[in-house]
Amino acid sequence: MRRISKLTRVAVGVASLALAATACGGTSSDNGDSGGSKDDLGVAIAYDIGGKGDQSFNDAAFAGLTKAKDEFGFKTADVEPTEGETDADKEQRLASLARQGYNPVIGVGFAYGPAMEAVAAKYPDTTFGIVDSVVEGENVASLVFAEEQASYLAGVAAAKATKSNTVGFVGGVDIPLIHKFQAGYEQGVKDTDAKVKVVSQYLTQTAEEGGFSSPDKGKAAAEGQIEKGADVIYQAAGLSGQGVIEAAAKAKVWAIGVDSDQYNQEALAGYKDYILTSALKDVGGAVYTLTKSVQDGKPLTGTQVFDLKVNGVGLSDSNPKMAEIPGLKEAVDEAKKGIIDGTIKVNTE
Repeated sequence: MRRISKLTRVAVGVASLALAATACGGTSSDNGDSGGSKDDLGVAIAYDIGGKGDQSFNDAAFAGLTKAKDEFGFKTADVEPTEGETDADKEQRLASLARQGYNPVIGVGFAYGPAMEAVAAKYPDTTFGIVDSVVEGENVASLVFAEEQASYLAGVAAAKATKSNTVGFVGGVDIPLIHKFQAGYEQGVKDTDAKVKVVSQYLTQTAEEGGFSSPDKGKAAAEGQIEKGADVIYQAAGLSGQGVIEAAAKAKVWAIGVDSDQYNQEALAGYKDYILTSALKDVGGAVYTLTKSVQDGKPLTGTQVFDLKVNGVGLSDSNPKMAEIPGLKEAVDEAKKGIIDGTIKVNTE
């Protein structure tokens, strides 16, 4: 039987990790002194679609890698995906990192599932981690999140902030993972104010069509929702979400960010006044936590659940304008309390 655990405490706060994420792209590796041995190598991450610089999901993972590198002083690597790549390409990438001696090796995103299942079995002495998916394996840690809980809080905030009684949701790809974001958001809106209408849209049916990597698609979707009267739009769309935020700022309506605290992302500074809040997902904390467990000689395996109880998800409050919206903070705090104590059950579909 696989062990399923809820961590008692996430090792790194989402807000501080998000601030550490960089805005630059490209593949990088910190190899340090070329005379180092294989045992010197530390954590390696393989990015999901959109890569580093998405100001969201991938950048949060990089922030966790950076914290681990700074704390433990070891070598790290972060590797970009390629356009149109196959599972075989992902398998080769993960295997290459394991062969070089990186430990743990983390696949950022559910797309690494089939590749990781194959590679982990071939490298039993390496700990592997996968974000947003569950992979069977004695040496695999599945890092999963209660995205629906953070999204519920985002829905509460949207219902309190709207003046038009119409809010929007833009999902990157029409898949079960993103359905969790939509379900929690819509429930949070309706539980807060049943009069508020939610307009929801997915950018693509598959990731290969660019749903997580096309800001132009996000912008067009947001513009369409704004035309329908939406004055708060929550996006769960990776790099495409930058287009949603741009469109919202141009129209002077609210955007709600995702994964990282997007109000504090340097590349989005021009739009920050219109980023009401962000539904946080501590991918960086999960990366750090797994890395620390390996460093301590007690590598985590099995399914590791990051939820509101362990601060694995949450809602940012960086934008001071949140405090100016009557009842918003109180409603969010009450909803968070209800989710944690179990009186609020959040939908995942």
